[in-house]
Amino acid sequence: MNVLFFGIARDIVGASELTISDLIKNPTVNDLKEYLIAKYSDFSKLTSFAVAVNSEYAKDNVPLERNDEIAIIPPVSGG
Repeated sequence: MNVLFFGIARDIVGASELTISDLIKNPTVNDLKEYLIAKYSDFSKLTSFAVAVNSEYAKDNVPLERNDEIAIIPPVSGG
């Protein structure tokens, strides 16, 4: 699956886009979050981050498919 990273999430991963193929079989959004935290420990420092699947925000129980486009969207602050 293709995963896009924005803001600080991009800084943590060191890339704006990755293809992830080594997740468990039949993964969910929550499985992806756990994978990212395990692989990139700085993700655990984020208070939260949103996940969009095929341009729609997704809850943790949403299943992921191999051809999904996933966006990792960190919290945004502004002034």
